[in-house]
Amino acid sequence: MKKIAMFLAIPTLLLAGCQTGNSVSEDDEKIQAVATIAQIGDVIQEVGGEYVEVKTLMGPGTDPHLYEPVSSDMEAMDQAEVIFYNGHHLEGQMIEIFEKMNEQKPTVAVAESIPEDKLLSDVEDSTLYDPHVWFDVELWMSAVDQVTAGLIEADPENESTYESNADAYKEELMELDAYATEKLADIPSESRVLVTAHDAFNYFGEAYDMEVLGLQGISTESEYGLNDIERIINTLIERNVKAVFVESSVSEKSINAVIEGAAEKGHDVKIGGELYSDAMGEEGTAEGTYIGMFRHNIDTIVNSLK
Repeated sequence: MKKIAMFLAIPTLLLAGCQTGNSVSEDDEKIQAVATIAQIGDVIQEVGGEYVEVKTLMGPGTDPHLYEPVSSDMEAMDQAEVIFYNGHHLEGQMIEIFEKMNEQKPTVAVAESIPEDKLLSDVEDSTLYDPHVWFDVELWMSAVDQVTAGLIEADPENESTYESNADAYKEELMELDAYATEKLADIPSESRVLVTAHDAFNYFGEAYDMEVLGLQGISTESEYGLNDIERIINTLIERNVKAVFVESSVSEKSINAVIEGAAEKGHDVKIGGELYSDAMGEEGTAEGTYIGMFRHNIDTIVNSLK
């Protein structure tokens, strides 16, 4: 009923936006931007700099696959001048909202501009793509381009600044990519197995030559069963993998089941650390930025598997 009421409220909010204009206030000099996930919000801040004020809807520990918008989210999107979301069904509960918002203002799906031949298919549904593109740094540069274009559309007067900031940020991303490649090379080939609660790291595996295993599918809405747990346990034993990883936005229950099942078969497995998958760290921390989050994941994986 809450979801129905929310969708029924959309036309009213949109009408209010049409009456007051797209900006929050005529006196406010900053472009008002909304991002669904923090990874996108960080890109907006890097590209927009002092000219943009960013509101991120989903904070630390939030699972975007299951997230349902609240009234404050609707108000923020109504007041924004430009909205950025990931797309490819990451924010599965919000698709209709984005479609309606796009009738009024730029509403940009940053991952949907990536060429299809560079995307990975959902193993459970070949008609869908894996939305977790930020785990391939090179692909994430395409998101930077989309954010830059969206900000320029909303604020053409500062086009040169946005483009300059985007170029500088992409230089940092190239350094991050090189860091990841160099550090991950320390993991022996037989230990290059990354086990997590759900399949958020497939792009990471493709980019950095890691075998990735998740109990749940690409979306945390998918179920896992005893056969999935058994499959993971058998791989851990066969490959002599000593560590598995929990995710900041996913319950530890499934990973704990793997550890307990492996112990029953005489194989000792530990939790190698917490990785950031669908959500980043707390604002104001290194892990609260995309680069800091990515470096944290790299260091955690390497320290546990090398």
